[in-house]
Amino acid sequence: MNKKYSISYVLSIGLLLSSVWIGISFGSVNIPFSTLWDKTTDPVAYSILWKIRMPRVILAALIGASLAIAGAAFQGLLKNPLADPYTLGISSGASVGAVMTIFLGISIPVLGVFTLPVFSMAGAACTMIIVLTFARLVDRSMKMETLILTGIIFSSFLGSCISLMVALTGEQLREIIGWLLGSVSMRGWPYVQMVLPFMMFGTALIWLTRRELNAMIYGEERAQYLGVNVKRSKYMILAGGSVLTGAAVAASGTIGFVGLVVPHMIRLLIGADHRHLLTLSFLNGASLLVICDLVSRTIIAPIELPIGVITSFIGAPVFAYIFFKQRRKVVA
Repeated sequence: MNKKYSISYVLSIGLLLSSVWIGISFGSVNIPFSTLWDKTTDPVAYSILWKIRMPRVILAALIGASLAIAGAAFQGLLKNPLADPYTLGISSGASVGAVMTIFLGISIPVLGVFTLPVFSMAGAACTMIIVLTFARLVDRSMKMETLILTGIIFSSFLGSCISLMVALTGEQLREIIGWLLGSVSMRGWPYVQMVLPFMMFGTALIWLTRRELNAMIYGEERAQYLGVNVKRSKYMILAGGSVLTGAAVAASGTIGFVGLVVPHMIRLLIGADHRHLLTLSFLNGASLLVICDLVSRTIIAPIELPIGVITSFIGAPVFAYIFFKQRRKVVA
């Protein structure tokens, strides 16, 4: 393996382990790392660590990794560094499903606390199917431009639906706004168990297309000449990204910019080889969201900020920089 990639993997794994260690050790109550395996020292701290802090940190890592690898795949597919998991309206669909559940007070006894996540993932899946169907009706070859414009159309429509429900809501307003801003607070191990299988499935679908993504960088026609089944690869990437985004939004609410910032930074550092870009985005996306979650719960403690606010503060300037750079390149 190239020395550059080896160093990148070592640093990324080291950063992830360090961020997890800091995430579980620091907060409103500082907990020694040794408490992980020794509960006799402080039973209360041991309980806090394993029942609250650890599942929160792991869930943040899973969501950050999911959004980052989905963003890397979408940017490669659409050949656009401004693309992320929200480009195709999938996040908006998941948000509509969740907000509708809160607004209508839907509660299915069999699902219990998972009623909201299930409806959220259903919204993401329905949106993906509708976007793909509409794009195929408009253009049977499903070119990238068609997918992007279709995603923008449905994102705008679904955003209006969310705004309408927020405007009409009463007592649930605080809950809806809090969910839309994003958080991994008080989710616990059940949410980790819920997200993990979807993350593994979505990641596997995208990982299987890593070589196809490299070929599609040079255009769909050239990729076909190289033997790539472009249509099948598109469906796999879109399905994998949709599953990852839907599960992440279902568990944590809307957390923006992770899928935009992380892949772009990794691409600047190591290049656009998706065999490494996907894995490094996965690792560093996990690290970023764990750190952002730590900041959100400690910066003005005991008040806890929504994690989406922290990621937006980081992501918005980076988005502006990428956009400025792209426009200058076009003009030049």
